[in-house]
Amino acid sequence: MRLNEAVDPWHVFAVWYDEGVAHEPDVPNAMQLATVGPDGRPSLRTVLLKGYDPEGLVFYTNLNSRKSRELSANPNVAITFHHKSLERQIHVEGTAQPVSDAEADAYFATRPRGSQLGAWASQQGQAMRSRETLEHALAAMAAQFERQDVARPPHWGGWRVVPSTFEFWQGRADRLHDRVTFVRDGQGWRRLLLQP
Repeated sequence: MRLNEAVDPWHVFAVWYDEGVAHEPDVPNAMQLATVGPDGRPSLRTVLLKGYDPEGLVFYTNLNSRKSRELSANPNVAITFHHKSLERQIHVEGTAQPVSDAEADAYFATRPRGSQLGAWASQQGQAMRSRETLEHALAAMAAQFERQDVARPPHWGGWRVVPSTFEFWQGRADRLHDRVTFVRDGQGWRRLLLQP
């Protein structure tokens, strides 16, 4: 696929993402997620892509976390994937919206039991006195759900990032990299070739 001739950013994303999964040795679905707080200050962290389709890119988290609170107040986000082994970056800008309860339930059911219990036990991002606080909460959840399926906590769900811009960056010799941006234009996309 010739990046400079591509017309559909979702096709490029799918090809590049699949190649990243095949070649990147460490967590190829890791993406940097930038949000903005009520004070206008940016915040950046790594989350894991758990699914994508033409509607958007999906990740899951604690809905009381800082990122979720910021997304609820200001849905504008930026995401970057870096596949170092392929000398590639995919940058996405767009808006985040909550996934449906049905989607969150379906994904939660696929998580390892320990992760399911951890979602109940952890008050993500909140201060605690000691590690034992978390371990006691985890033990309590394990006892509560002993011999039964772990239901999804009401404070745990997902976000779908609906892209308005894609940028694909391919490293080249002498810093003459390929950069192609796709900007949402009505129902389609406008392609721009950028200088490196």
